[in-house]
Amino acid sequence: MDTASQTTSQPDSILTPQALRLVTELQRRFNPRRLELLAARQQRQAAIDAGALPDFLPETVAIRAADWKIAPVPADLQDRRVEITGPVERKMMINALNSRALAFMADCEDSCAPTWANIVQGQQNLKDAVDRTINYTDPASGKHYRLNDRTATLIVRPRGWHLVEKHISIDGVPVSASLFDFGVYLANNHESLARHGTGPYFYLPKLESHLEARLWNEVFVAAQEHLGMRQGTIKATVLIETILAAFEMDEILHELREHSAGLNCGRWDYIFSFIKKFRNRPDFMLPDRSTVTMERHFLKSYVDLLIRTCHRRGAHAMGGMAAQIPVKNDPAANDAAMARVRADKLREARAGHDGTWIAHPGLAEVALEAFATVMTGPNQLQVSRDDVQVTAADLLRVPEGPITDEGLRHNIRVGLQYLEAWLGGQGCVPLYHLMEDAATAEICRAQIWQWVRHGAQTSDGRPVSIERFNTTLQEELQVIARELGAARFGAGHFDAAVQMFTAMIAQREFDEFLTVPAYARLA
Repeated sequence: MDTASQTTSQPDSILTPQALRLVTELQRRFNPRRLELLAARQQRQAAIDAGALPDFLPETVAIRAADWKIAPVPADLQDRRVEITGPVERKMMINALNSRALAFMADCEDSCAPTWANIVQGQQNLKDAVDRTINYTDPASGKHYRLNDRTATLIVRPRGWHLVEKHISIDGVPVSASLFDFGVYLANNHESLARHGTGPYFYLPKLESHLEARLWNEVFVAAQEHLGMRQGTIKATVLIETILAAFEMDEILHELREHSAGLNCGRWDYIFSFIKKFRNRPDFMLPDRSTVTMERHFLKSYVDLLIRTCHRRGAHAMGGMAAQIPVKNDPAANDAAMARVRADKLREARAGHDGTWIAHPGLAEVALEAFATVMTGPNQLQVSRDDVQVTAADLLRVPEGPITDEGLRHNIRVGLQYLEAWLGGQGCVPLYHLMEDAATAEICRAQIWQWVRHGAQTSDGRPVSIERFNTTLQEELQVIARELGAARFGAGHFDAAVQMFTAMIAQREFDEFLTVPAYARLA
């Protein structure tokens, strides 16, 4: 193994010989297949650009028709009514693990800007959390944080197949970020997890096909064999957050059936994927993001299909994110925000979900109460949803609605501020009383690109041209400067963020992920 930077800090407690051996073996065995699958994504995109539409796979109809179930999940994954998510930042992890939530997804992906310091420290924080030694003293307030006796079940989300970790190279090639995050965590913690009566649990992001799930399953088998673990110890929940994966839910569960812990509705990335996959089709333009709610037919169909598929296979069907955060010093606004959370969680529970996601500990009580009004047990696996019959047309129905000037401005404000924070090493950003991660920033810039590309008109009759975007961006920069104040605005990374955001909107070709070109700017 050779490192890409000899000056980079690599603490021995994290990059242990055992961890590096496992990552090296996984990279050498599975990176070629990873690259083949990424190439297949591009081929599928070319077919969509040429007019093809996704559909349920004819070659796997036997899997969908057969009667089979996933392997049973461990006791501490049976009740997942409320899961909290957040980055692998030390204080936030302690607060999340101590919250009323039943599980905590520690995120190495969309809510973590992958600076080398964040990645290495995040792995150290995970190790300390598993060992139950994690603590933190706030340097400003002096307040000390440590774990309670009872904590949420820990689940880790590694980065997606499309990303690399540039600070570690194997045979002269940057290592897959997925294999790095997974391998380092598993090698360092599988024994301690077993001692504490739990196991290595994961969320798998950004999958676009059951073949990508098959690769993860092969990685799990190889890693467990390498470390002398019992096969099936690893459990993984797949985020169905791409439109293509929605057509292969049965197949994804089948590929991972020995290691599966269910599926999750990754709603924000799913909307981004819908825009991205059909970006070159003017008949697939979405209206303002604020109007694309979960009641829309294409999203409701996706939710119902996921629940029906999971429960037929004995798998948990997890709901989506409530991104609201408590509104301080404004009781009326806070009450309104909590009412929206409550309504959303009631919708999920009544649909048959087994649990849901929140972004802030302050939402745990509201979410738990909402699910308690519907559920009498730890899950709803008995809710079969045999009434659901979803077709390809249901999943692809484009919602109607206006494109507005305020929608354009909001996309600019949120997208630009998130990118600025990400370039500064922060991947989880509170904006306008919502906790934003990379998924919502992706929606913002993808919508603007699509609107400009196809000459969309706002409800006042004006086209969304590149000239209008540039003018509006400058106006919104002034708004952001006033909101943040001159000192904070001037000390930020707004020059770089504006340059990147503008280039991504103006260019003819669409960047698959904004975090890929942005990663080149991170240390």
